Amino acid sequence: MHILIAEDEVRVADLIKRGLEEYGYAATVAFDGEIAKKLVLNNQYDLIITDINLPKINGIDLCRQIRSALPAIPIIMLTALGTTDDKVEGFDAGANDYMVKPFDLRELHVRIRELLKRSTSQPTNAGFILRVADLEMNLNTKRVFRDQVEINLTPKEFKLLEYMMQNTGRVLTRVEIAEKVWETTFDTGTNFIDVYINYLRNKVDKNFSTKLIHTKSGMGFILQQVS
Repeated sequence: MHILIAEDEVRVADLIKRGLEEYGYAATVAFDGEIAKKLVLNNQYDLIITDINLPKINGIDLCRQIRSALPAIPIIMLTALGTTDDKVEGFDAGANDYMVKPFDLRELHVRIRELLKRSTSQPTNAGFILRVADLEMNLNTKRVFRDQVEINLTPKEFKLLEYMMQNTGRVLTRVEIAEKVWETTFDTGTNFIDVYINYLRNKVDKNFSTKLIHTKSGMGFILQQVS
């Protein structure tokens, strides 16, 4: 497995590179976003680790550009910032996971291992349609409609709604959503899952009389049509 590390701090980049090589990965370092982008577009990598604060092309823009060219490649974002807004911005850009510096290399290895496992075992769903009431999702075209009105979602909003539609009528805890949608451990110090639920409500429910996304106090969230 070959991993690209986009990190402008030489000491940190070298530490991550040596740590990954000890775990048996091949690792290449890019010290700015422009070099990272060129490497990604001209070579084959299995996973990308990128810092947010990169010169030339920052990590957020780099993530968006990589995700546009390579929709399926796993991306882990690194940053010294850990607020909910920072995490939301990273996930909206297309990151699969988010780690706040400083971090333990053993935890990074676990995150990498899980992302690689999911990316190599994920089934395709060509032409598959999910429906709940008048809400329809096409997993092939990545388009969502409510009462035949198209709803534009970010990649993470789409993934969250997809998981909720696949588990219609079942209460989903924040811990489960974090593990299944964000592929990470739920951080009780942030409310990014609640933020994304509100994003979905504003797009899926706000302009419709029948509400589909409901909160179960103290338990989690559920997608269902309540008569």
